[in-house]
Amino acid sequence: MPEPEPENEGAAAAPPAPAEPAAAPAPEPATQPAPRRLPRAVGVALATAGLLAVTAASAAVTVAVGKPAARSAAAAPAPSRVAASASASATASATASATPSAAPVPAPTAAPAEPAPASTVKGTVKNGQHEGDLRYFLLPLPAGGESYGPADGMTMTNDDVAALFGKQDGIMDILGSYGYRSGATRTYRTADGKAEVTVTLLKFGSTTAARDFVKGYEVKSLSPFDIDGDPGGHGYLQAPKQQAYTGSMSGISSQGDVQYTVDVDVKGTPDKALLNELMKRQREWLTAGG
Repeated sequence: MPEPEPENEGAAAAPPAPAEPAAAPAPEPATQPAPRRLPRAVGVALATAGLLAVTAASAAVTVAVGKPAARSAAAAPAPSRVAASASASATASATASATPSAAPVPAPTAAPAEPAPASTVKGTVKNGQHEGDLRYFLLPLPAGGESYGPADGMTMTNDDVAALFGKQDGIMDILGSYGYRSGATRTYRTADGKAEVTVTLLKFGSTTAARDFVKGYEVKSLSPFDIDGDPGGHGYLQAPKQQAYTGSMSGISSQGDVQYTVDVDVKGTPDKALLNELMKRQREWLTAGG
């Protein structure tokens, strides 16, 4: 797995995070998966209703896409029904051969596998107001996708939310000026292993507040691009210096009283069409509530 590109890119436009020393990238052995990296600081400007501006650090993360941590042996899946049935048949045949005078012994039917526990996370939406557990409104995992952490996602503490903006002094007060209520997030790897996606939801006091938050959100070191089908949303793309490195893109928009961000990390230059599709699906999920 190739090593993520050096962390000093864009550092000059990202105070207060200190610039990291430049280092010549060295390819990593293919047999060693690259470790996940900490977020790279990127300048973000947020303006409150009182026109107070603050420079913070966004959650644009540069990572090497890899498989989630290996599951423990205790969590290994049970043998399939076919394998269990075949094993039982072989045992029955061996018993019959050893005792030819005995009546044939029917092969036992394997017990059906227990279904995965259904999520108990619930939520409702009406006229753009989202109620219940905010995790319910996270973009559902795609077929074959594997979640990092709980499959339902995670409820964010104030410290988690502040970390999205580099724990800038007073950031929670600034968010509070928009009527911030709660946050939720989930990161998953796609089934083909080619992309890592993080969806983050922040709930505000009203539709207007969430919309204004998006309007005042700017990644200073990158140029924005439009999100197809969403005139109120905007995206940012950071292409790697080399195609062997990880590229990233982020989309920011709102639906009702919830602001949502979709971050995508892939090897090489990201395809904006992927972000557009994910943003569309997240918007639809927030609109309909399932």
